[in-house]
Amino acid sequence: MLHTEFQRTPAPVTLEGHGVRLVPLELDHVQGLEAAAADGELWTLRITSVPEPGATEAYVREALEGQAAGRMLPFAVIDAHDGAVIGSTRYHDIVPTVARLEIGYTWYARRYQRSHVNTACKLLLLRHAFQHLGAAVVGWRTDNYNFASQRAIERLGAHRDGVLRHHAPRRDGTVRDTVMYSLLAGEWPEVEQHLLYQLTKPR
Repeated sequence: MLHTEFQRTPAPVTLEGHGVRLVPLELDHVQGLEAAAADGELWTLRITSVPEPGATEAYVREALEGQAAGRMLPFAVIDAHDGAVIGSTRYHDIVPTVARLEIGYTWYARRYQRSHVNTACKLLLLRHAFQHLGAAVVGWRTDNYNFASQRAIERLGAHRDGVLRHHAPRRDGTVRDTVMYSLLAGEWPEVEQHLLYQLTKPR
């Protein structure tokens, strides 16, 4: 059941299911995030926002500042089986006046990539956004050269809205084009069934 009124200040919450747990991001997660990022040296990728060694505390503090301002709701991604921190994700660009938020800043340790983890996290985040926060639309944005991210977003059933050219700086100083996607509340029930099928189908 979808809510019709957006929760104006989304509160920190723990979301769990399908082997993952999304918990409110805290400074206590810094060490675990650094270990997760080291699995694959993810900070070397110019098309991601993964913090480099020594910058993780600042990364978490910036996310918490966004949370305090009502613009973000960041999570640490936890392996529910062993409690290990395996990455991070968040709601961002929260705009209560139009019941919109985006999902982004998402990354996982290399050993969890191409697994069920991203699908499980997106199911939890989308379900909470549409069925509890009352979002009318959820958006995504990604680098025009991040083809893996684009494919992953499209597999969710999101609509490709277009490209914002010369939109945002990359970590190496170049300027990226940003590919924008969205999913409307009315499209969520079908997408939810699709994600559940992806998580339960025989592998």
